[in-house]
Amino acid sequence: MKKIQILSGIALIALGFTSCKDEKQEQAQKTIDSYVAYVDSVKNVKADDLKADWKDVDAEYERRAENAQMALADLKDNTAETEKINTSKMKYEEFKNEMNAVFAPVSSKQQLRNALFGEGKIGDDMSFAWVNAKNILSVYQQFVDTAQNNKDSYSREDWDEIKLMYEALDSRKNTVEKEGLSSEDNRKIAGLKLKFAPMYTVNRMGAKSEETAAAKK
Repeated sequence: MKKIQILSGIALIALGFTSCKDEKQEQAQKTIDSYVAYVDSVKNVKADDLKADWKDVDAEYERRAENAQMALADLKDNTAETEKINTSKMKYEEFKNEMNAVFAPVSSKQQLRNALFGEGKIGDDMSFAWVNAKNILSVYQQFVDTAQNNKDSYSREDWDEIKLMYEALDSRKNTVEKEGLSSEDNRKIAGLKLKFAPMYTVNRMGAKSEETAAAKK
């Protein structure tokens, strides 16, 4: 039902008729105007409302785009309409790329990074430039607390990724120490590091043992 409502809602907006003496040209103009209006209408729909029906919305776009392109042949002078179609095509392709990025499934590795550091803080570039002397203690605190709370659910592969992130954060700490890290925060971070080290060793070994046992079954 939601799929039908979204497509119907877009289709209702996609109207734009012109008066032409020639019926064929009138239909061609209607098809092109409908295509242009469809693109503008889709761009005004919220991403959350599009997500479930994105494949159908995109398929409808392709159908309208193909029809609009064929309609150009029925116009005596189609220079202006060709430009309209090309402009709408560029608009839609840009919008489609944005939506594909929004709808792309989040990998398990990225989900882990989001949990350890916050949503979107660490991406594939592995940049910790946002960590500074003022926030580094809270970053360590969230990292260690998250690892502690979820330690029983992590796989060996998860622990390897956690160790990689931990070492990268430690590397950033070496830089931050020279940028005004207080001795009090440094002391508290040292305590968190002492807590994390044995937690990592014990739980990674446990995860590896469980995976080995499972593989033998």
